[in-house]
Amino acid sequence: MATPNYGYEKRQKELAKKKKKEEKLREKANRKLSPSSDGLAPGDPETDVASLERDPPTIPELPTKNG
Repeated sequence: MATPNYGYEKRQKELAKKKKKEEKLREKANRKLSPSSDGLAPGDPETDVASLERDPPTIPELPTKNG
């Protein structure tokens, strides 16, 4: 019976890992180019930086010890 070639298996696993990483990076780059494809419109307050500059988020006041 032939012995298993662990070096080959390891190499195949590394190649698969590298391919998956490259695909993730490619998808991430595509999302940066078209952020509105996620369902969030450019005018959404969550994603629109200009709206945050005009209307900064309000922070609720915390109760004081004397008040």
